[in-house]
Amino acid sequence: MKTTTEKFGATPHQPSLWTRADALKVRADDPTTTQPLVSADFPVLNNDVFIWDTMPLRDLDGNVTSVDGWSVIFTLTADRHPNDPQYLDEDGNYDILRDWNDRHGRAKMYYWFSRTGKNWEFGGRVMAEGVSPTAREWAGTPILLNDRGEVDLYYTAVTPGATIVKVRGRVVTTEHGVSMVGFEKVKPLFEADGNMYQTEAQNAFWGFRDPWPFRDPNDGKLYMLFEGNVAGERGSHTVGEAEIGDVPPGYEDVGNSRFQTACVGIAVARDADGDDWEMLPPLLTAVGVNDQTERPHFVFQDGKYYLFTISHTFTYADGVTGPDGVYGFVADSLFGPYVPLNGSGLVLGNPSSQPFQTYSHYVMPNGLVTSFIDSVPTDETGTQIRVGGTEAPTVGMKIKGQQTFVVAEYDYGYIPPMLDVTLK
Repeated sequence: MKTTTEKFGATPHQPSLWTRADALKVRADDPTTTQPLVSADFPVLNNDVFIWDTMPLRDLDGNVTSVDGWSVIFTLTADRHPNDPQYLDEDGNYDILRDWNDRHGRAKMYYWFSRTGKNWEFGGRVMAEGVSPTAREWAGTPILLNDRGEVDLYYTAVTPGATIVKVRGRVVTTEHGVSMVGFEKVKPLFEADGNMYQTEAQNAFWGFRDPWPFRDPNDGKLYMLFEGNVAGERGSHTVGEAEIGDVPPGYEDVGNSRFQTACVGIAVARDADGDDWEMLPPLLTAVGVNDQTERPHFVFQDGKYYLFTISHTFTYADGVTGPDGVYGFVADSLFGPYVPLNGSGLVLGNPSSQPFQTYSHYVMPNGLVTSFIDSVPTDETGTQIRVGGTEAPTVGMKIKGQQTFVVAEYDYGYIPPMLDVTLK
């Protein structure tokens, strides 16, 4: 198998590399890049459902958008089953952790609305049962298209396979709330090709999901980011000198890191409506470093491209590690080259005392970062936990050149709009 730099040959661009040397610079519990502790007495948004990945309604420039004064978020959602026999322990008590861990298999897209950018009201399903072509509705992006309230929801249709799709509907507002209408015809857009992006046939543990469409502020074209893995049979990748980077003596051994092949993918639309797409080589690869670069997204600031993605401790390769959280890179142009923020890529990680407290962070152009609560310890040993499945406190972050700084903490699920659209 060729190395990353050799693999893509004469292409429109060469992927930037998140190297093992970069990852060796990751430092947990640095106060400038660590999320504040989440209290175990957190409020729950809704006791009937779990929520996790949160997707604010936005425009193609990345601005979080309200409609007629109503903020709207979409979430991956699953019912809680406190009375289902399969989630009761031997004493008949609800095993919420088992229920929580099974949520991905029944994930559906729901929406919520608010007048305040917090204290979200439950809206319900976006699509009726049976509209989506696959069993699971996984994360993506809702785009407000115009002042008629038309919304394109890009998401990942999973099992069987994994396909980037979109469905168009409309947001309707009243004095009392928000409803979603339409969302009845799902259009498949593209799947992994096996040449640039790994397929399920090449790797049973592949990833291909999380579409994030955007309008490039420089060329005005419509593009889409997504999570992928570099194409090739599992275990066949080479972690070469470029992927290793400038490591100190004693760190040249890459172990079994050839199994970690994450990348941030990109596609360009051939049409104005985003119905016809061409996949391009990845913007960024993490061969030999990490196996997941989930929910990639941009913040455009000061003429630069700030690329953010989320990843886990458990998806790191042999010999490198880092906390669950946000990782980021910056470039002067869309196709790079990208360099890791803060020297390592780590932008906002969980504290080591509560390593699973939050995940699925989303960095907004106003510097606010939303996420969900996964699990928080309730005793000093960390053996007892409280499962979340609800919105985490929003964090304020400042971006300055190639550095980031945690500077504030806000209320649970605080996602204020950056602009309001009055429907006509």
